[in-house]
Amino acid sequence: MGRWITEEPLALEPLLQETDDHGSGALLVFYGTVRNTNEGRPVKSMAYEAHISMAEKVLRELEQEVIEKFNARHCRIIHRIGHLALGEPSVIIVVRSAHRADGYAGSRYAIDELKQRAPIWKEEHYADGDSQYLDGVPLRKSAGKPEQAKE
Repeated sequence: MGRWITEEPLALEPLLQETDDHGSGALLVFYGTVRNTNEGRPVKSMAYEAHISMAEKVLRELEQEVIEKFNARHCRIIHRIGHLALGEPSVIIVVRSAHRADGYAGSRYAIDELKQRAPIWKEEHYADGDSQYLDGVPLRKSAGKPEQAKE
């Protein structure tokens, strides 16, 4: 199994190979990418920083939680740090499960919990030359039982 935090461009294929499983009827892939606007401001790029050892521990724990709480057969999460251009993936989450409902729920749980628990910070770089670290949320240790998503 590879790393969870990397400065290298993210690649999906190694994650698919790590989780290959003919017992899984569902394969969910979530790509989080750098978008060109945030709250109406034109974004040029994004820089990510992390407390690497703590962030990798959280991502490993999340993978295991997805497997246990959502009856997933496999979960793999990788997050990029460093300077990313528009459209580049910052995070990839792969969930394989026997059925699609478990896969969708596990994938959503993984990204929502990552944002709540992983010590990863992002700084937006704007078209006007300004930059700003985005407000995060207070980190928490454990999510407990998964909550139903509010739509």
